Amino acid sequence: MYMKILIINGPNINLLGTREPEIYGSLTLNKINEKLSEYAASIGVELEAFQSNIEGEIVDKIQWAKDFCEGIVINPAAYTHTSVAIRDAISAVKLPAVEVHISNIHSREEFRKYSFIAPVCIGQIAGFGFNSYKLGLEAIVDYITCGFSS
Repeated sequence: MYMKILIINGPNINLLGTREPEIYGSLTLNKINEKLSEYAASIGVELEAFQSNIEGEIVDKIQWAKDFCEGIVINPAAYTHTSVAIRDAISAVKLPAVEVHISNIHSREEFRKYSFIAPVCIGQIAGFGFNSYKLGLEAIVDYITCGFSS
């Protein structure tokens, strides 16, 4: 079965590797995309990776995905806690989505504990570094192939 998954990264994720490595680790976004693409290929999945610091570009990419992808794995970064536009786009395209975070947002500042995005996703994975992406990809593939629902 052919499957294409969109991986979206929000603002400041392009700075991984140098940005607060004590919180986000030392892997760069390029290295995360490379490792995730290798894993995806091993399970027969194609990835489209996208990063933007601009909310509207993320909304546009989510809308694009409805015609080209079977699901979305999204690290909305700071937009997690602020973006009704991204939430509405995910809801509108009706593609299954998994929200992921490198750090455990629930153990950080109070404002990071609420996600506008999670309620329109099939689930949220946070706190496992790079493995948050891998687990998110596994979850979305299982959801699409097995059709589980909550």
